[in-house]
Amino acid sequence: MADGLFKGRTAVVTGGARGIGLACAAKIAAGGGRLALWDRDMDRARQSAAALGTVLGDAIAVEVDVTDEGSINAALETTGKQLAPPDILVASAGITGPNATVANYPVDAWKQVIEINLTGVFLCNRAISPGMAKRGWGRIVNIASVAGKEGNPNASAYSASKAGVIGLTKSLGKELATSGVLVNCVAPAVVKTELFSQMTEQHINYMLSKIPMNRFGEVEEVAEMVAWLASPLCTFATGAAFDLSGGRATY
Repeated sequence: MADGLFKGRTAVVTGGARGIGLACAAKIAAGGGRLALWDRDMDRARQSAAALGTVLGDAIAVEVDVTDEGSINAALETTGKQLAPPDILVASAGITGPNATVANYPVDAWKQVIEINLTGVFLCNRAISPGMAKRGWGRIVNIASVAGKEGNPNASAYSASKAGVIGLTKSLGKELATSGVLVNCVAPAVVKTELFSQMTEQHINYMLSKIPMNRFGEVEEVAEMVAWLASPLCTFATGAAFDLSGGRATY
């Protein structure tokens, strides 16, 4: 990725305090971008923003609940005042939820996964995309999953939420196709992050067994693809889901 590719650009990364979100933020910051790390864990977000800001440029931590429209609007206002209105959104905040069959899946857990993983992405896309369209340039990259394409057993809420993210991305990409705002998502296979602590060892081993390359993805590998999709180099891709699955994806 060329030096200075994101110079003058402001990016919002939800779930930016750790994992895939932080790796994406670091990649954009390395290209000269300004970063707003939107997260509910402010201690971790401040630590991450301080590290990015010290080494690479402007970065701030902004507290947000992605399931709450008012919280998102307040975070957007703060970002605009402290940095600038966002040119880039990387919607990475998410949870896995418990591993259980559909018959035994807790209803409250189902609702929480859908609220954070799907409704949260919708609300952030909904809040940020109009400003991008008005300014005539923007890049939105939503983090989906290969589970949204294939469905993982004992992970129905997660799989359904990520399938919804893919559908949302395709819809919004078409709506904004002539606006200068490109909307895409990435669909990784399992990437080793702190989310592993939310999954059973059996489920982790199942997901690894499905990957022909016989390894987990790395957050830096996801960040490379996200950075291209968020950059001015991406000019003709919108409403698309980009696989990053070590050979797992079949369509």
